[in-house]
Amino acid sequence: MISRMIPIVKNNIKSKTMKYSIIVFALSALFFTQSCTDMDEQLYSQVDSKDYGKTPAEIETIVGGAYSSLRGFQDDISNSYPTCEYVFFLNEIASDEATIPTRGTDWYDGGRYQRTQAHTWTEENPMFLSAWRYCYQGIAAINGIIYQVDKSELEEEAKTPIKAELSVVRVYYYYLLLDMFGNVPIVTNFEDTELPANNTRQEVFDFMEEELTNAIPHLSAEVIYGRFTKNVANALLARLYLNAEAFVGTPRWQDCIEACEKITNYTLEPDYFTNFQTNNEVSLENILTIPYDNKAGTTGNYLHSMTFHYLHRYTVSATGDYPWCGNGICAQPGVYSKFADNDRRKASMLSGDQIHLGTGSVIIMDSGEPLVYTEEIENFTDAKQNEGVRLNKYEVKVGEAWERDHDWVVIRYAEILMMQAECYLRQGNSELARPFVAQISERAGTEMPEILDLDFLYDELLREFIFEGRRRTDNIRFGKYFEPWWEKGITPIERGLFPIPKSELDKNTNLTQNTGY
Repeated sequence: MISRMIPIVKNNIKSKTMKYSIIVFALSALFFTQSCTDMDEQLYSQVDSKDYGKTPAEIETIVGGAYSSLRGFQDDISNSYPTCEYVFFLNEIASDEATIPTRGTDWYDGGRYQRTQAHTWTEENPMFLSAWRYCYQGIAAINGIIYQVDKSELEEEAKTPIKAELSVVRVYYYYLLLDMFGNVPIVTNFEDTELPANNTRQEVFDFMEEELTNAIPHLSAEVIYGRFTKNVANALLARLYLNAEAFVGTPRWQDCIEACEKITNYTLEPDYFTNFQTNNEVSLENILTIPYDNKAGTTGNYLHSMTFHYLHRYTVSATGDYPWCGNGICAQPGVYSKFADNDRRKASMLSGDQIHLGTGSVIIMDSGEPLVYTEEIENFTDAKQNEGVRLNKYEVKVGEAWERDHDWVVIRYAEILMMQAECYLRQGNSELARPFVAQISERAGTEMPEILDLDFLYDELLREFIFEGRRRTDNIRFGKYFEPWWEKGITPIERGLFPIPKSELDKNTNLTQNTGY
């Protein structure tokens, strides 16, 4: 059998070594695998090797390519980092959570952010291409790795858990595609040279459910940092069931609860921000993360530099020892106000006077005005440089490089608790829901309402998971996505799905556009 990464021992976590092992494991695979952009492109020369993949250790290295793909990529076609730019930007600013206002000539970029904010996008918006390519590059890489495993000299019994793990990583990409685009091609055969056609959203849903249920018996039951285990697969299955009614029209609330109940050996961290500190691999709450390590050469993890004002670096270091900041993405007006002052999670956002550590005074912008982050944004298409409460969830500290070292959080145990609470509420049982929400409220330092209902839960989901890239999905599941909100009118029901990128339709005539575009 292939050797596994060392499981996390709850009382003696050697997290730095473990994180570095994950990074090296994943990055080393880049020498042996390469993902493809066009689904009809074949890369047998990079994948098929007579001299590699004969031993369990070599296979383990090859499998790392699946994990490397999760960080995304940048090329001359699209920018597809899920952690800091287009994949994250797209889902955040299409929701009621974040915005990227145009500030003078900054952040206009052909109007892509303005139109996404207003839900008036077109199929040519490059963020759609980035999200599409991020997912299918990852899928293509995994298909190639599965091909390598199949061709290897390992015994069939040894191949089964490896392929199960890879299939669950692939399901993660299909979850994103199902959520964003709906009717997408299911591509699993690396040797297939045919241009794929759309599958229906129901077919994609059924495929994912079958892949997960088939894989789970063969996955590790251990808590293994950064890997797709039984717990991760059950969490993805729970997500699928939670959104089943929105995805395919059939509620699966009880199935979601049962999937959540199978997730074990995690707990809420007493300090909410332990999950987002630089060395957040110590968290006992984070179920799935995408590991980053600047010294190991990982790229694409610089979200806070995209939110802070250009001079914000002097609030971190008296000498400005902090990377350049882009003054872009921020909270929509009204989001900051949804947090009570005693809510510890409110520190996920940065508001008010920004103090220069060298002078002890408020920083003065080039305009001569003080740098004071405000909740209100008076003119979305011509915002002032200081307008908008800033994202401040992950730890920020002096001496950081542009590429940050914290791991990007994908799934936390808090989500498992909130999924169960929501499902019980939707089944009409608020008493069974209450203990799950109580754990979240107690940690936040807030009071639960006497009557626990879906309206409260909807707002609590925003507060608990602020800026974790999942709000758009909640908006749609609760039906709020189609209602007017700040800088957005009524959204047509068809725009619950993004359009398939025009360039993909042009390349592949077997694809058909989603309804309404």
